[in-house]
Amino acid sequence: MAARRTGIAAVAAAAFFAMVSVSLAQAPAPDATPSGPPNVTAILVKGGQYTTFIRLMKETQQDTQLNSQLNNSFNGNGYTVFAPTDNAFNNLKPGTLNSLTQQQQVALVQGHVLPQFYSMESFQTASNPVRTQASGQDGPFTLNITATANNQVNVSSGVSEVTVNNALSDKKPLAVYSVDKVLLPLEFFGAKAPAAAPAASKDGKTKKGEAASGPAGSDDEASPTSAAAGGARAVAWGVAAMAAVLGYLL
Repeated sequence: MAARRTGIAAVAAAAFFAMVSVSLAQAPAPDATPSGPPNVTAILVKGGQYTTFIRLMKETQQDTQLNSQLNNSFNGNGYTVFAPTDNAFNNLKPGTLNSLTQQQQVALVQGHVLPQFYSMESFQTASNPVRTQASGQDGPFTLNITATANNQVNVSSGVSEVTVNNALSDKKPLAVYSVDKVLLPLEFFGAKAPAAAPAASKDGKTKKGEAASGPAGSDDEASPTSAAAGGARAVAWGVAAMAAVLGYLL
């Protein structure tokens, strides 16, 4: 009898452990994807080749601002970031970043951020020019975005043009795209306008300090007073000469 009870207990224990094993095997694995809003810094760090852009974002506090807006759902349209690689910054002329003021560095970073989420497909319907987060005295900085074949997109700042084909993140509300050129703002790096030609006064003469159109002392610049004085001198010489001749004859 005791042996029979022992056998039944062993069978029951084996059945219990079998049920536990099956239950554990069928249970879904925990989701490794972190919950919550996206973090632009974490996405760039994971990309592994954006240290200069990360540093610029931190120094200008644009990483904090963007992450805060994403956390607070400040902009329901989402955001799009064009992230230049370290090689993109290395290809700039030496001293380019150091030549910018703090405010211009802020605008440089903001010029890579669009206040709207764009997937690769939605770039095809983008209406140019596309407004960025940066702005100046003449209004917002803009980009021209053109979709091409083979699921590629051309982005131009007016100074730099780059092809986009690699998404680091493309889930709303944040899209992050890798670019191999820095999108230099036209407002800072565009060609300077040529200097205006000197304006002439109403009488046709150049303004003070400018070269005269004719040679110095020309007849065109002789005043009536000087002409009259010259005529008086000529008459005086003529009278003196006639007096001398008459004196000689007498």
